[in-house]
Amino acid sequence: MTALTELQTKLGITADGVFGPGTAKALMKHWNLTPAQAAHFLGQVSHESGGFKIFSENLNYSAAGLRKTFGKYFPTDALAASYARQPERIANRVYANRMGNADEASGDGWRYRGRGALQVTGQSNYLVFAASLGITNLNPDDVATKYAFESAKWFFDKNNLWLLAKTVDDASIKAVTKRVNGGTNGLEEREALTKKYWGWLK
Repeated sequence: MTALTELQTKLGITADGVFGPGTAKALMKHWNLTPAQAAHFLGQVSHESGGFKIFSENLNYSAAGLRKTFGKYFPTDALAASYARQPERIANRVYANRMGNADEASGDGWRYRGRGALQVTGQSNYLVFAASLGITNLNPDDVATKYAFESAKWFFDKNNLWLLAKTVDDASIKAVTKRVNGGTNGLEEREALTKKYWGWLK
């Protein structure tokens, strides 16, 4: 099952893998959200997941991409070239020795790479998320399918984003975006999506 059909099954609606007003309304009711909160959540999640399609981090970078995105970890062209287009090795390097991960050789970077609708990343975050579900031995791959949306809700809960989502306007969307993204990347699309779902739900 895909992340979206997993969600629809849990919501008790037809698991057709198509995101529409029925799914949005069912999610809002299931999680006891206000229309504004649900619109903000879905707007951010839709943007971050490429329209509810991408739930696992793509680390298939070229050498130039590594230098641009992860220059701290790939300070030379030669080093970047030696890792290019090798997602597992890239993850193990860039996520080593942080977020609860061990060193590069441990494989933790790849094991705990970004998954879920808002990309849970790092062993420590996976463990806290698993604890929130009452799971002691969480399979990280399940965060990309079975728990993709729950992990995003956990992120909203953990960061008190619901308090910023009391109404839908440009200021609130920008505030939520900064907490999700760390900046305002994709703000225009996030605004359009949030307002679209607000139109469905209000």
